[in-house]
Amino acid sequence: MTETEQLISISELFGPTIQGEGVSLGRPALFIRLGLCNLDCSWCDTPYTWDWTGKNGVRYDKKTELKRMAVGDVVQWVKEHQSTGRVVITGGEPLVQGKAVAHLVQGILDLGISAIEMETNGTQMPPAEIVDVVQWNVSPKLSGSGVVPEVAIVPEVLSMFTSIPQSNFKFVVGSVEEVNEIENLIVSLSLPRDRVYLMPEGKLPSEINSKFQFVIESALQLGVNVTTRLHVLAYGDMRGV
Repeated sequence: MTETEQLISISELFGPTIQGEGVSLGRPALFIRLGLCNLDCSWCDTPYTWDWTGKNGVRYDKKTELKRMAVGDVVQWVKEHQSTGRVVITGGEPLVQGKAVAHLVQGILDLGISAIEMETNGTQMPPAEIVDVVQWNVSPKLSGSGVVPEVAIVPEVLSMFTSIPQSNFKFVVGSVEEVNEIENLIVSLSLPRDRVYLMPEGKLPSEINSKFQFVIESALQLGVNVTTRLHVLAYGDMRGV
Protein backbone atom coordinates (compact mmCIF):
# COMPACT_ATOMS: atom_id res chain seq x y z
CA MET A 1 0.00 0.00 0.00
CA THR A 2 1.39 3.41 -1.01
CA GLU A 3 1.22 6.49 1.20
CA THR A 4 -1.73 7.87 -0.77
CA GLU A 5 -3.55 4.54 -0.50
CA GLN A 6 -3.18 4.49 3.30
CA LEU A 7 -6.65 4.51 4.87
CA ILE A 8 -7.69 7.03 7.49
CA SER A 9 -10.91 7.29 9.55
CA ILE A 10 -12.73 10.53 8.71
CA SER A 11 -15.63 12.11 10.56
CA GLU A 12 -16.09 15.32 8.52
CA LEU A 13 -14.46 17.39 5.80
CA PHE A 14 -15.70 20.98 5.75
CA GLY A 15 -14.82 24.53 4.79
CA PRO A 16 -13.77 27.04 3.87
CA THR A 17 -14.72 28.34 7.30
CA ILE A 18 -12.76 30.07 10.06
CA GLN A 19 -10.55 28.78 12.81
CA GLY A 20 -12.71 29.56 15.82
CA GLU A 21 -10.17 29.05 18.61
CA GLY A 22 -6.65 29.76 19.71
CA VAL A 23 -3.68 31.51 18.17
CA SER A 24 -5.18 31.48 14.65
CA LEU A 25 -8.59 32.74 15.76
CA GLY A 26 -10.62 34.16 12.87
CA ARG A 27 -8.36 32.96 10.06
CA PRO A 28 -9.94 31.17 7.06
CA ALA A 29 -9.26 27.43 7.01
CA LEU A 30 -10.32 24.02 5.78
CA PHE A 31 -11.11 21.43 8.44
CA ILE A 32 -10.35 17.73 8.38
CA ARG A 33 -12.06 16.13 11.36
CA LEU A 34 -10.74 12.66 12.07
CA GLY A 35 -12.55 9.96 13.99
CA LEU A 36 -11.50 8.08 17.15
CA CYS A 37 -10.16 9.34 20.47
CA ASN A 38 -8.24 7.88 23.39
CA LEU A 39 -10.06 10.07 25.94
CA ASP A 40 -13.74 10.47 26.88
CA CYS A 41 -14.25 14.03 28.12
CA SER A 42 -17.62 14.62 29.73
CA TRP A 43 -18.08 18.00 27.97
CA CYS A 44 -16.77 16.84 24.57
CA ASP A 45 -18.45 18.75 21.72
CA THR A 46 -17.63 16.06 19.13
CA PRO A 47 -18.76 12.83 20.83
CA TYR A 48 -19.91 11.56 17.43
CA THR A 49 -16.24 10.89 16.67
CA TRP A 50 -15.80 8.32 19.46
CA ASP A 51 -18.81 7.70 21.74
CA TRP A 52 -20.14 4.34 20.57
CA THR A 53 -21.55 3.37 24.01
CA GLY A 54 -23.55 6.46 24.98
CA LYS A 55 -21.23 7.55 27.80
CA ASN A 56 -22.07 11.21 27.16
CA GLY A 57 -25.79 10.66 26.72
CA VAL A 58 -26.08 9.71 23.06
CA ARG A 59 -24.90 6.44 21.54
CA TYR A 60 -23.47 7.11 18.08
CA ASP A 61 -23.13 4.50 15.34
CA LYS A 62 -19.50 4.19 14.29
CA LYS A 63 -20.45 2.86 10.86
CA THR A 64 -22.66 5.89 10.26
CA GLU A 65 -20.39 8.55 11.74
CA LEU A 66 -17.02 7.50 10.32
CA LYS A 67 -15.80 6.57 6.87
CA ARG A 68 -12.51 5.06 5.82
CA MET A 69 -10.90 7.11 3.08
CA ALA A 70 -7.63 6.85 1.24
CA VAL A 71 -5.22 9.60 2.27
CA GLY A 72 -4.88 10.53 -1.40
CA ASP A 73 -8.61 11.19 -1.66
CA VAL A 74 -8.51 13.49 1.38
CA VAL A 75 -5.57 15.37 -0.12
CA GLN A 76 -7.51 15.69 -3.38
CA TRP A 77 -10.41 17.25 -1.46
CA VAL A 78 -7.99 19.76 0.06
CA LYS A 79 -6.62 20.52 -3.40
CA GLU A 80 -10.10 21.30 -4.68
CA HIS A 81 -10.85 23.67 -1.76
CA GLN A 82 -7.42 25.08 -0.93
CA SER A 83 -8.14 28.78 -1.51
CA THR A 84 -7.79 29.41 2.24
CA GLY A 85 -4.17 28.30 2.36
CA ARG A 86 -4.68 26.85 5.86
CA VAL A 87 -5.73 23.36 6.93
CA VAL A 88 -6.75 22.34 10.45
CA ILE A 89 -6.60 18.64 11.30
CA THR A 90 -8.74 17.92 14.34
CA GLY A 91 -10.80 15.14 15.89
CA GLY A 92 -11.36 13.14 17.97
CA GLU A 93 -7.67 12.76 18.58
CA PRO A 94 -5.71 12.85 15.31
CA LEU A 95 -2.57 11.25 16.70
CA VAL A 96 -4.44 8.01 17.44
CA GLN A 97 -3.96 7.51 13.69
CA GLY A 98 -0.34 8.65 13.72
CA LYS A 99 1.03 6.89 10.64
CA ALA A 100 -1.89 7.88 8.41
CA VAL A 101 -1.80 11.43 9.76
CA ALA A 102 1.89 11.72 8.86
CA HIS A 103 1.07 10.70 5.28
CA LEU A 104 -1.83 13.16 5.22
CA VAL A 105 0.37 16.04 6.37
CA GLN A 106 2.99 15.21 3.74
CA GLY A 107 0.32 15.13 1.04
CA ILE A 108 -0.94 18.57 2.07
CA LEU A 109 2.61 19.94 2.12
CA ASP A 110 3.09 18.59 -1.40
CA LEU A 111 0.22 20.85 -2.51
CA GLY A 112 2.28 23.85 -1.43
CA ILE A 113 0.24 24.45 1.73
CA SER A 114 2.49 25.05 4.71
CA ALA A 115 -0.07 26.42 7.20
CA ILE A 116 -1.16 23.14 8.77
CA GLU A 117 -2.59 23.05 12.30
CA MET A 118 -3.02 19.90 14.37
CA GLU A 119 -5.37 19.81 17.35
CA THR A 120 -4.25 17.28 19.96
CA ASN A 121 -4.97 16.49 23.60
CA GLY A 122 -1.27 16.19 24.41
CA THR A 123 -1.24 12.53 25.41
CA GLN A 124 0.20 11.05 22.21
CA MET A 125 3.68 11.49 20.76
CA PRO A 126 3.50 12.71 17.15
CA PRO A 127 5.40 10.96 14.34
CA ALA A 128 8.92 12.39 14.20
CA GLU A 129 8.64 13.35 10.54
CA ILE A 130 5.87 15.90 11.14
CA VAL A 131 6.97 17.39 14.48
CA ASP A 132 8.63 20.43 12.91
CA VAL A 133 6.21 21.09 10.03
CA VAL A 134 2.90 21.49 11.90
CA GLN A 135 1.46 24.15 14.20
CA TRP A 136 0.49 22.20 17.29
CA ASN A 137 -2.65 23.28 19.17
CA VAL A 138 -2.27 21.26 22.35
CA SER A 139 -5.30 21.05 24.64
CA PRO A 140 -4.51 19.15 27.86
CA LYS A 141 -7.62 18.06 29.74
CA LEU A 142 -8.27 19.25 33.28
CA SER A 143 -10.37 17.76 36.10
CA GLY A 144 -13.61 19.20 34.68
CA SER A 145 -13.27 16.85 31.73
CA GLY A 146 -13.92 13.84 33.93
CA VAL A 147 -10.73 12.15 32.71
CA VAL A 148 -8.44 11.09 35.56
CA PRO A 149 -5.18 13.10 35.68
CA GLU A 150 -3.02 9.99 35.28
CA VAL A 151 -4.57 9.51 31.84
CA ALA A 152 -5.21 13.12 30.80
CA ILE A 153 -1.78 14.54 31.63
CA VAL A 154 1.31 12.88 30.15
CA PRO A 155 4.27 15.02 31.28
CA GLU A 156 6.83 13.65 28.82
CA VAL A 157 4.54 14.40 25.87
CA LEU A 158 3.68 17.90 27.10
CA SER A 159 7.36 18.60 27.76
CA MET A 160 8.16 17.58 24.21
CA PHE A 161 5.53 19.98 22.87
CA THR A 162 6.90 22.72 25.13
CA SER A 163 10.23 22.41 23.32
CA ILE A 164 8.61 23.02 19.92
CA PRO A 165 8.37 26.74 19.10
CA GLN A 166 5.28 26.29 16.90
CA SER A 167 3.19 24.71 19.66
CA ASN A 168 0.65 26.45 21.88
CA PHE A 169 -1.45 25.25 24.80
CA LYS A 170 -5.21 25.75 25.04
CA PHE A 171 -7.08 24.96 28.25
CA VAL A 172 -10.85 24.65 28.57
CA VAL A 173 -11.69 26.40 31.85
CA GLY A 174 -14.79 26.33 34.00
CA SER A 175 -13.71 26.60 37.64
CA VAL A 176 -11.20 28.09 40.06
CA GLU A 177 -9.87 24.59 40.71
CA GLU A 178 -8.97 24.24 37.03
CA VAL A 179 -7.21 27.62 37.03
CA ASN A 180 -5.05 26.30 39.88
CA GLU A 181 -4.37 23.13 37.88
CA ILE A 182 -3.19 25.22 34.93
CA GLU A 183 -0.82 27.24 37.12
CA ASN A 184 0.62 24.01 38.52
CA LEU A 185 1.17 22.67 35.00
CA ILE A 186 2.77 25.92 33.85
CA VAL A 187 5.23 25.77 36.73
CA SER A 188 5.94 22.03 36.75
CA LEU A 189 6.34 21.68 32.97
CA SER A 190 7.75 25.16 32.23
CA LEU A 191 4.92 25.93 29.83
CA PRO A 192 5.63 29.31 28.18
CA ARG A 193 2.93 31.68 29.39
CA ASP A 194 2.92 33.61 26.11
CA ARG A 195 1.81 30.40 24.38
CA VAL A 196 -0.92 29.45 26.87
CA TYR A 197 -4.58 30.26 26.12
CA LEU A 198 -7.62 29.93 28.37
CA MET A 199 -10.95 29.21 26.69
CA PRO A 200 -14.47 29.02 28.17
CA GLU A 201 -16.17 25.64 27.94
CA GLY A 202 -19.50 25.60 26.16
CA LYS A 203 -21.49 24.30 23.21
CA LEU A 204 -23.84 27.29 23.03
CA PRO A 205 -23.22 31.07 22.88
CA SER A 206 -24.95 31.56 26.24
CA GLU A 207 -22.59 29.08 27.90
CA ILE A 208 -19.52 30.71 26.38
CA ASN A 209 -20.59 34.23 27.35
CA SER A 210 -21.56 33.28 30.88
CA LYS A 211 -18.01 32.09 31.61
CA PHE A 212 -16.02 34.57 29.55
CA GLN A 213 -15.56 37.22 32.25
CA PHE A 214 -14.23 34.58 34.63
CA VAL A 215 -11.86 33.29 31.93
CA ILE A 216 -10.54 36.79 31.20
CA GLU A 217 -9.93 37.51 34.88
CA SER A 218 -8.24 34.13 35.32
CA ALA A 219 -5.98 34.73 32.33
CA LEU A 220 -4.94 38.10 33.70
CA GLN A 221 -4.19 36.44 37.03
CA LEU A 222 -1.97 33.81 35.37
CA GLY A 223 -0.35 36.13 32.85
CA VAL A 224 -1.59 34.13 29.85
CA ASN A 225 -3.82 34.66 26.80
CA VAL A 226 -7.56 34.31 26.19
CA THR A 227 -9.45 32.77 23.30
CA THR A 228 -13.16 32.42 22.72
CA ARG A 229 -14.98 30.03 20.36
CA LEU A 230 -16.08 32.10 17.38
CA HIS A 231 -17.79 29.22 15.58
CA VAL A 232 -19.93 28.50 18.65
CA LEU A 233 -20.85 32.17 19.03
CA ALA A 234 -21.93 32.23 15.38
CA TYR A 235 -23.51 28.81 14.87
CA GLY A 236 -24.08 27.19 18.26
CA ASP A 237 -23.46 23.44 18.22
CA MET A 238 -24.03 23.06 14.48
CA ARG A 239 -21.70 20.58 12.78
CA GLY A 240 -19.50 21.35 9.80
CA VAL A 241 -18.85 25.05 10.48
